[in-house]
Amino acid sequence: MHHNEPTDLQRLALSRRRFIGCGALAGAALFLAGTPLGRSALARTATSTPLLGFANVAASTADTITLPPGYRFDVLISWGQPLHADSVNYRGDGSHTAAEQLGQFGENNDGMSLFPWPDDPDRALMAINNEYCNYPYLLQHGQSPQSLEDVRKAQAAVGVTVIEVRRDSNGAWRFVQGSPYNRRLHANLPMAFGGPARGHELLRTEADPEGVAPIGTFQNCANGMTPWGTYLTCEENFSDCFGSRDPQLALTPAQKRYSVKLDGASDNRWHLYDERFDIARHPNELNRHGWVVEIDPFDPQSTPVKRTALGRFKHENAAITLSRDGRVVVYMGDDERGEFIYKFVSRDRFQPSNAAANRQLLDHGDLYVACLDGQSLQPRGEGRWIRLRFGENGLTPENGFSDQGEVLIHARAAGSQVSATRMDRPEWIAVSPVDGQVYCTLTNNVQRGSEGQPLDGANPRANNLYGQILRWREDGDDAAAESFSWDLFVIAGNPVVHPGSRNAGSANIDADNMFNSPDGLAFDPDGRLWIQTDGNYSNSGDYAGMGNNQMLCADPLSGEIRRFLVGPVGCEITGVAFAADRRAMFIGVQHPGEGGGSSFPDHRPEMRPRSSVVVIRRDDGGIIGA
Repeated sequence: MHHNEPTDLQRLALSRRRFIGCGALAGAALFLAGTPLGRSALARTATSTPLLGFANVAASTADTITLPPGYRFDVLISWGQPLHADSVNYRGDGSHTAAEQLGQFGENNDGMSLFPWPDDPDRALMAINNEYCNYPYLLQHGQSPQSLEDVRKAQAAVGVTVIEVRRDSNGAWRFVQGSPYNRRLHANLPMAFGGPARGHELLRTEADPEGVAPIGTFQNCANGMTPWGTYLTCEENFSDCFGSRDPQLALTPAQKRYSVKLDGASDNRWHLYDERFDIARHPNELNRHGWVVEIDPFDPQSTPVKRTALGRFKHENAAITLSRDGRVVVYMGDDERGEFIYKFVSRDRFQPSNAAANRQLLDHGDLYVACLDGQSLQPRGEGRWIRLRFGENGLTPENGFSDQGEVLIHARAAGSQVSATRMDRPEWIAVSPVDGQVYCTLTNNVQRGSEGQPLDGANPRANNLYGQILRWREDGDDAAAESFSWDLFVIAGNPVVHPGSRNAGSANIDADNMFNSPDGLAFDPDGRLWIQTDGNYSNSGDYAGMGNNQMLCADPLSGEIRRFLVGPVGCEITGVAFAADRRAMFIGVQHPGEGGGSSFPDHRPEMRPRSSVVVIRRDDGGIIGA
């Protein structure tokens, strides 16, 4: 650590002051419309810091990964790479079959976690989400699915991939093909339900009349990693995979609330060839998705469990910490315009020496939803967590809730019933290892300011093109507290295109580090906040000068933000994990060439662009970001 860098104790002492410092001034700058007074006020707090030990990277539109001087990257694994000794090699024309895809690394990798190997620092497992499919690249004909075989191939390409990785004598991490731990968890894999909704009538189907054994996971966005060594994968846009052949079907209010459309998502068409996804034939199948799923990466024969106590919605990630008394707390965002921020608090305490007991922690506890003040458009305020428990706060039969299972299955309706705060698409949440403060990316919301989504302090811009990052501190520094203080850490914008306006962003945004649509979010053990974007990469109009999607790094204490990485053409930068010694960073490059223009990572004309996991290292072998 640099000798001038604040210690953990100093940071903790300063953390309360931050709420009237950097974040509050960021909001003040916004509401002073970018005037010199507002921007200079924050600039005084955003001084250079030794926590960020790399040069700022310029925006780029190049079809590669751009890093600071002294850094390099290697491709760890790409879509279609064979997992087992007898798996088929990837063919660049999309001609491999559904059966062959089951033995290959999945499509569109997103969130990921790295699980160190006991007693071997050069060996680890990785669990990596495979969110959805790019049909122009997945299927040989380059169109949406046209047959059951096409749908089966898509279902084989999504879900989660578990792989083994090892570090070689040169310090490079390599994928281990043929490892017995390599595994695909996909849309047709048998799973189990756990928690209060297990067996609920709304989860029962013809194939599973007891409502205990769902099939498959898909649309897996981000993730979490439990203290007992399991992986949490989060089902996000699950409703995209459902529809109906019956054009006269009347959608229920519950189906509409989860954005179901009769024709499904425009490019999936699963319901046309696999009747499980036709909501007219199997309406409860929809309710069996939209959960957090727990996976044991060290047991390839284990059955994944959908933990219903954590609620059903379009989960982005699951950020895990412990309360002051040792209970497990899971923070979660619902990634849709106008939806909510949640947290789960376990009933029982984490037991470091009792792995078997910990396996049930996520089945018992309380789900809460966030209500923020700030109607006065102040960029800071207070908030409270409202418990979503049957019989409380209007969650009663008179309001459409028959039991706790129904509260969890219809968590969005429960949040509305208790008047939770509608947010600008809550995406990733991250908890600081230094002071326990919690950060959430609010990526954008073109509907903010419309009827039903009024402006407020945490969501202060109409037609929010750029997004912001919310921060809160639980009362008493206890993650299980039922109230908190919040502020805005950064408000993204474009000060070049929109100088002197609200769309310039907060004062820690300038021409050198501007970005839009913050999405992925993670802390490293030293307290650096890593920010990944999934936004508009047109590099024109409102987004001129921003280049391709990127990864930035922030010092939460000073407010300084630097651009660390720029991805290839058409990609999203998403997913992050660190080696235990912090000398390697694993990040995801999702959907390069979306809309064309990329040949990443192969850069060969006969190969289609492929989503990939890459490993970033320093040339001198040092700690990433330091």
